[in-house]
Amino acid sequence: MQVSRRRRRLALTGVAVGALAATGLTFASANQALAEEGCEVDYNVVSSWGGGFQANVVITADEPINGWEVKWNFPAGTTVSNAWNVDWSQSGTGFTGGDVGWNASIASGQSKEVFGFIGSGSSAAPGQFTVNGDVCNGPTSPTTPPTETPTDGPTTGNPGGGDKVDNPYAGAQAYVNPIWSANAAAEPGGDAIADQPTGVWIDRRSAIYGNNSPTTGSMGIEDHLDEALAQGADVIQFVIYNLPGRDCAALASNGELKADEIGKYKTEYIDPIVDIMGQEKYADLRIVNVIEVDSLPNLVTNVSPRATATPNCDTMKANGNYEDGISYAVSELGALSNTYNYLDVGHHGWIGWTNDDPQYDNFHASAAQYGDLIGMNGMTADDVHGFITNTANFSVLEEPYWEVNQNVGGKPLNQNGDVKWVDWNAYNGEIDFATAFRDELIDNGFNSDIGMLIDTSRNGWGGDYRPTGPSTSTNPITFVDESRIDQRYNKGNWCNQAGAGLGERPTVAPEPGIDAYVWIKPPGESDGSSSAIPNDEGKGFDEMCDPDYQGNIRNGNNPSGARDNMPLSGHWSSEQFAELLENAYPPVN
Repeated sequence: MQVSRRRRRLALTGVAVGALAATGLTFASANQALAEEGCEVDYNVVSSWGGGFQANVVITADEPINGWEVKWNFPAGTTVSNAWNVDWSQSGTGFTGGDVGWNASIASGQSKEVFGFIGSGSSAAPGQFTVNGDVCNGPTSPTTPPTETPTDGPTTGNPGGGDKVDNPYAGAQAYVNPIWSANAAAEPGGDAIADQPTGVWIDRRSAIYGNNSPTTGSMGIEDHLDEALAQGADVIQFVIYNLPGRDCAALASNGELKADEIGKYKTEYIDPIVDIMGQEKYADLRIVNVIEVDSLPNLVTNVSPRATATPNCDTMKANGNYEDGISYAVSELGALSNTYNYLDVGHHGWIGWTNDDPQYDNFHASAAQYGDLIGMNGMTADDVHGFITNTANFSVLEEPYWEVNQNVGGKPLNQNGDVKWVDWNAYNGEIDFATAFRDELIDNGFNSDIGMLIDTSRNGWGGDYRPTGPSTSTNPITFVDESRIDQRYNKGNWCNQAGAGLGERPTVAPEPGIDAYVWIKPPGESDGSSSAIPNDEGKGFDEMCDPDYQGNIRNGNNPSGARDNMPLSGHWSSEQFAELLENAYPPVN
């Protein structure tokens, strides 16, 4: 067995964490709590232009604050046009801003950037601030050192303070990405969900440090981790997503690294990420890493001799770089005391087929392939905290009005080849699939306490077309089509699906064996462009993102169901966000 480089030099110690009881990932606002005596407000103008400016607000607490309301008077003529991470109002020159739940707590001696805004008029700092009615002693000096002592650079060892917790989301305040939050809050009605935690996608080497792209903005990993500390967050979610030959069956999400560039993946992508996450100042953060979305299952379902094979997937199967890269990433990240690795395992509409014939068995073969990773690059079962299903996909949690093995028209639905929506699949929802696949993964060598995550960011399928009960038809095809929540043409449709809605909000431990429902795919970010768009991000054009495309063997030769006029993958779409909000289930208040 090859021994990991990092394992030879890192001590495996745990992370000290709080143990607050919670059932969700966000908390209700607590503005009623009062600040103790002693507070400072730092009013920072970060940019300005003719007639306008952008500023952020930092509160420093001498005594703990649990819920804050800050007030000031602007110079005459100054108004706020947009603000994020704050419940705000303005009357004349008077401004009032309150916490939005997740940013309510400020520890004794802590300086926390609590919100930002866009203003017009004078950018001069107000003369006086109050926090929860107490007059603060004016803005802090721009030269005031931060309360968290910075390090001069990455430090190894990541000393931590104990064993990793069983469920990193339990009792945790989850990090809200300010870039996504600002995009969501800027849309009509978007402030209702702008405080939800979403995944931060590290989809290129430059994203590690911040590349000013529409996808990731100016914030790199260290910026997000520092912001998580400032928010007082306990858990932050990253997507490790840059395999060589990435997404071999989906051109829209191809990446920057060529099929044979495994060396660059290890030394220029994974190693820098590990060094940043391993800094001592982050030892008490629970860093959830979702590892390489839509990768390994392709080596079961989209390789020769199957009819669904693609040349790119055959190449990645032959060179072994998916397995090499993923096992290396899991081993190196797993050696840190503050990281929680969840490997992506597709969804029930991809992996849910069980069959004794290897040509049709996706379920058992996929689980065995994940088990084969153990031992590669020093990876152990202990390096894997769990697995995630439905990442960036649209599969429902469950179908409430029909069972996959229900007898309609004389035979079970999943034994009737005419019912193309089911198509012999053993599952019709993510809860049953995730639970069963968890057991199969344990049988293939993973620890018995692994947890599952399910991405519910776009699987709500609410709106006018959502059925309210089972069909009365005795025709099995009609029965399923009139009863099902998922309104896609086919479960293989994955790109910007028209009619989709937000799903369950992020929630901790909703079902046995499931650590959380999460929003790893930030709602409003595209899956791929509707037509070819030249770019320097390595992203190709996939016909499955073209609304006029009539499909291929991988989606049963059905229409793509994609939205029109969509940008490159990861880029923002106001139109898609509006539709997700409108069709949310449960509905958004």
